[in-house]
Amino acid sequence: MSKNPSKGNAYEADLRLLQIELVKLQREIIHQGTRLLVILEGRDAAGKDGSIKRITEHLSPRDTRVVALNKPSSREADEWYFQRYVAQLPLARECVLFNRSWYNRAGVEKVMGFCTADQHQQFMSTVNTFESLLVQSDIQIIKYYLDITKEEQSARLLERAQDPLKQWKISPIDQQAQQRWDAYSDARDEMLRKTNSEDAPWTIIDANDKKLTHLNLIRDLLSRVHYEGKDQSLLKLDPHIAFRWPAHSKNLPKLAK
Repeated sequence: MSKNPSKGNAYEADLRLLQIELVKLQREIIHQGTRLLVILEGRDAAGKDGSIKRITEHLSPRDTRVVALNKPSSREADEWYFQRYVAQLPLARECVLFNRSWYNRAGVEKVMGFCTADQHQQFMSTVNTFESLLVQSDIQIIKYYLDITKEEQSARLLERAQDPLKQWKISPIDQQAQQRWDAYSDARDEMLRKTNSEDAPWTIIDANDKKLTHLNLIRDLLSRVHYEGKDQSLLKLDPHIAFRWPAHSKNLPKLAK
């Protein structure tokens, strides 16, 4: 619960208005038969689950899917890398949210040694073309990277370990998140630099404040898509929370190192 009741009430009120806008967007997607793919990447404990929950809370489950794939099976490991993700792409009239995606290969798989250097290089050299093909096939792709500081990640991982309701989130990878912080930073920077394309650019979310993360991510998402009855007055972004990569302005925050 918020320590400041008025701030908490303001958050709930703002969130409700934005969720109403999301329902409008879904109505448009269904009516027009369009396909929307939202990719959420980020540090461990950056708040991907919570952000997705706020987005989908009042959307039709028949027309909205959340995809969070487990590690590939031995059979899937021998397939074309993108193959198991292709099967999860949105159909007409669907919105699909990827809670982590094919960018696992650019992050955790590289850092933890779960893929070879050749596999990583092949991914980096083909992912932009792959995404461009999807966009040319009328799938709109919106990519977010949720960034937090090392101190904030440490606090959240500790909270996760102590909360009996969050035990399902604990994994052996969590134990490496802090120890391999610099390696994850380097992998993130390379990923953003090489996969920020015109067809599928990255948006960075400063996710250190969960409530500001939810509100600004949803505002950005709504501002990027067309739907009837859009209330533009609700979509003013905080440029210090949500901003395009790379950030050229000296006034914008830098990625956590």
